Amino acid sequence: MKMKRPLAAMMLAAMMVSGHGYAGAADKPDVKVLATGGTIAGSAASDTKTTGYKAGALGIDTLLNAVPEAKNYADLSGEQICSIDSKDMTDDIWLKLAKRCNALLSDKKVDGIVITHGTDTLEETAYFLNLTVKSTKPVVITGAMRPATAISADGPMNLLNAVRIAADKKSAGRGVLVALNDQIDAARNVTKTNTTSVNTFQSPLFGALGVVNDGVPEFYGQTTRLNTVKSEFDVSKLDKLPYVKVIYGTANDDALFVDAAIKAGVKGIVYAGTGNGSVHKDAEKALAKASEAGIIVVRSTRLVSGSVIPAEQSYIDEHFIDGDSLNPQKCRILLQLALTKTNDRKAIQEMFHKY
Repeated sequence: MKMKRPLAAMMLAAMMVSGHGYAGAADKPDVKVLATGGTIAGSAASDTKTTGYKAGALGIDTLLNAVPEAKNYADLSGEQICSIDSKDMTDDIWLKLAKRCNALLSDKKVDGIVITHGTDTLEETAYFLNLTVKSTKPVVITGAMRPATAISADGPMNLLNAVRIAADKKSAGRGVLVALNDQIDAARNVTKTNTTSVNTFQSPLFGALGVVNDGVPEFYGQTTRLNTVKSEFDVSKLDKLPYVKVIYGTANDDALFVDAAIKAGVKGIVYAGTGNGSVHKDAEKALAKASEAGIIVVRSTRLVSGSVIPAEQSYIDEHFIDGDSLNPQKCRILLQLALTKTNDRKAIQEMFHKY
């Protein structure tokens, strides 16, 4: 399918690269672009429609052809990992993506990777890769809030900036990066905060790591939590991940979903509690039963930011783990990976403070 380039992308293509990048250079970095679908590859019925589109309709070659100026910064080649709406992301695709990243990055000729992704679960994929990619080379994930066919499409600039970041030596050793709307965030800290805004990705507790200033990546921060080569997690021989569910806490909560999770055979439960990971008394009784049965229980919070720290003595007595500053969806990922290593609660708690 041939995509008609939005006006913004056509104007961008006409611009000359000046002062920055590798235009005309023979030593351009080798950057691989892995596509998974999403809104950035979405197609709508008209160029004014920004909802109701088909996500992942366009292939990687179409995306790269829409931003020819990206080749001024790197030697690019694309690969289609999958073509999905990211709400349908699976553990299987995560494992495939992590293994492919590690295979590519082990090649001395490859300098970095850009991944195009739908925004709904982008932060989860980014954090999973942050813990499973075994290289200090840049891995940058980007997406879009408006489909590729929209006159106001944000995807072309996001993709261009992601290539710029992946090609920049300053990006190395910072863990997996998320790049949208001229902002650079750490995979661990970033979250989607708005349903439709192009400024949706933010790091509420820690702030962005940097920005792209007129095409130039600039970093002002560094993540302090362990990642990539300093992570103990190895997925090279895994073909599935432990079954972990998130349960959302509310007023008038009960034991229904906890009991259902136990019956379904979960290995871990993340409870997205109120406030400082507070657990409704009826849900707590069920979670205590789960913990006694050997299921790992992690307390997280449904709030936008803040760390879950020790609170009620009963939580300690029931061996619940504190989720630190990870949101529930990222707690799930860390717990899944932790359970591939150990069932020891003390060791898992330490992981939540390290990663």
